[in-house]
This record gives sequence, structure tokens and C-alpha cells, in this order.
Amino acid sequence: MKNYDNVVIFNHPLIRHKIAILRDEKTSMKEFRELVEEITTLMTYESLKDGVATTEIQVKTPLEVCAQQVVKDDSVAIVPILRAGLGMVNGVHVLFPLAKVGHIGMYRNEETLEPCEYYCKLPDGIEDKLVLLVDPMLATGGSACDAIDLLKKRGCKQIKFMAIIGAPEGVSKVAEAHPDVDIYVSTLDRCLNENGYILPGLGDAGDRLFGTK
Repeated sequence: MKNYDNVVIFNHPLIRHKIAILRDEKTSMKEFRELVEEITTLMTYESLKDGVATTEIQVKTPLEVCAQQVVKDDSVAIVPILRAGLGMVNGVHVLFPLAKVGHIGMYRNEETLEPCEYYCKLPDGIEDKLVLLVDPMLATGGSACDAIDLLKKRGCKQIKFMAIIGAPEGVSKVAEAHPDVDIYVSTLDRCLNENGYILPGLGDAGDRLFGTK
């Protein structure tokens, strides 16, 4: 895969460790869900170290008053792509507990592998917030591209997309379609199979998160 200015592939030992357990077919639903949240928190910390709005306040310490930077209230929104993206929301909320949450529902046509939108509900004023669009798996890139298109139609100007596992095909598609969107992926896998699943991957993230298979 070529290098893209808007793509960051993490190479953090803690993330690699957690992904190794996440992949294991023997990992329980409870542990899988916890790992997704933990990896998301680590990704959020790295992804927003220079991209979140702050403001200056005065703080009185036991010794004196000093100026400090804090994150602006109501400046971040989380938008999971349903349903697997729901598993990443709590991981972001660890760092941004007051962030409002929107939802975009997409399902993949099993014959064409193309995404189909079935639901969209976004917070008021989302166009003025930093939007974290989250989905554990970036496979073909179709759902991510369509979700970003939808957010842009709603006026969103600052969007960051986070995925835990990415395939080169999906990363390239989103990076080229939306060069103004920062893309963060925990690990880049080898390829997609004939059914559009990531290899080696971890199976269906939604099924493993919610115990539906």
C-alpha cells in the first residue's frame, strides 16, 4: 500500500499486545468488548494529541494562580457506524465523558459488498464539533466513505476516522476519496478475501462484541 499523508498506522506495543488477544477465537465476548474499548482509548489519546480545541482558564493551586489549557466544552462528538462501532464508544468516553453520540446505520449487501444506509441520527450542532467516526473494521472502505459523505453533507468540517483493523484496499479507498479526513488504524492486515473479510482479521466484530453468533 502506498503512503498517504492522511493515514496513521499505529505501531504501539500495548496496542499490538491487545490486538493479539483480540484476534484469538477463544477470547470471550466480555474480554473482546473490554479489549476493543481499551484499544480505542489508546487510539483516541494518540489521535487527538494535536487536534482538539482548547481554551485557557485560571486555576488556583495551594500556592498561586496559574493559567491552564482545558478542552473546550462540547467540542467533540462520537459517531459509531452501527453496529460494531458501538463497541468503541465507551473507549472514547473514557477521555471525553461529555461527548455527544450520533449514530449512522450501515449494512453490507452480501452480494455486491456495497454499503446500504438504514439509519442516521446526529447531535445538534455537530457541524461545529470535531467528529470521531469509529468502526472496528475498515474492510472495503465503502461504509466509511459513505458515512463520511453523509457527515460532510450535514456540514461537518473536521472529521477523524478510527478503525482497529484495516485492510490495504479499504484504507486506500477512504484515503483517496477523502484526503481531508485523518485516518487512524491500529494495525494494517494483509488483504481481503473473496467475501470482503479482512485476513487474518478477527472474524465479524459485531458478532463477537454482542454474542450474536
